[in-house]
Amino acid sequence: MIQSSTLALILLKLALAPILIAFVTLVGRRWGPGIGGWLMGFPLTSGPVSILLLLEYGRAFAAHAAAGNLGGQASVCVFCLAYALTAQFADWPVCAAVSIGAFLGSVALWNAASLPLWPTVGVFLVIALAVIGLMPRQKAAVSTSSSPRWDLTARMIAAGAFVLLLTTFANSLGPQVSGLLSPFPIFGVTITAFTHHQQGKGGAVSVVRGIAWGSFAFNIFFLVVALLLPVWPAVPVYLAAAAAAVLVNSISLRLMRRGFQPAGLPA
Repeated sequence: MIQSSTLALILLKLALAPILIAFVTLVGRRWGPGIGGWLMGFPLTSGPVSILLLLEYGRAFAAHAAAGNLGGQASVCVFCLAYALTAQFADWPVCAAVSIGAFLGSVALWNAASLPLWPTVGVFLVIALAVIGLMPRQKAAVSTSSSPRWDLTARMIAAGAFVLLLTTFANSLGPQVSGLLSPFPIFGVTITAFTHHQQGKGGAVSVVRGIAWGSFAFNIFFLVVALLLPVWPAVPVYLAAAAAAVLVNSISLRLMRRGFQPAGLPA
């Protein structure tokens, strides 16, 4: 017999992330690809994964994995830039392959470097600002076709499968690799590829620019978790992390809408 706690974890893995991804997809369809990408800055899947790691493997493991998430999100920024630049001359299958390869290469470098927490934060900020500054500036074309009926269902299935797979093998991967891989852009590449197909390279660039802007909120969430989880009760830690993410993402949204350009980088 499956214990009730184990069954609850399985149900959470299968249900929570797909619901959140469905929400992001619908928001993107209503307010545009850039806003949908920005909303992915919230740790919609990595946040639930972090809580599951805490429940299954303990406080120290989850805190260490949270530190790994900071480097993982820097790799997501590398993914964003790789997709945006490749989209200037290639269609979505090539862009997806190149950008995922860039993400995995960046993860390998982070894992080899094993930087302490604060240097990781500093390197992330440099990478994120550079990525935003180097992004091509293009507008999405107006889509003339509706999304396939199976589109939303496929995204939800992929979300649940990824969360289940990662948390199942987290113990063998270890906390650092689990944290680095937790932000794997399976949803980002799915949404970006569909947008690329339907609205052209401008739409794809809008999505990945939004993801890059949203990465600041993602990182503040996991910085709070990494710092406070060893010393605070879990519930206040995750509430504080969520509040910090909301605050930072509200600031990044204003900057993104105003077309803010990091100093010293080309407009």
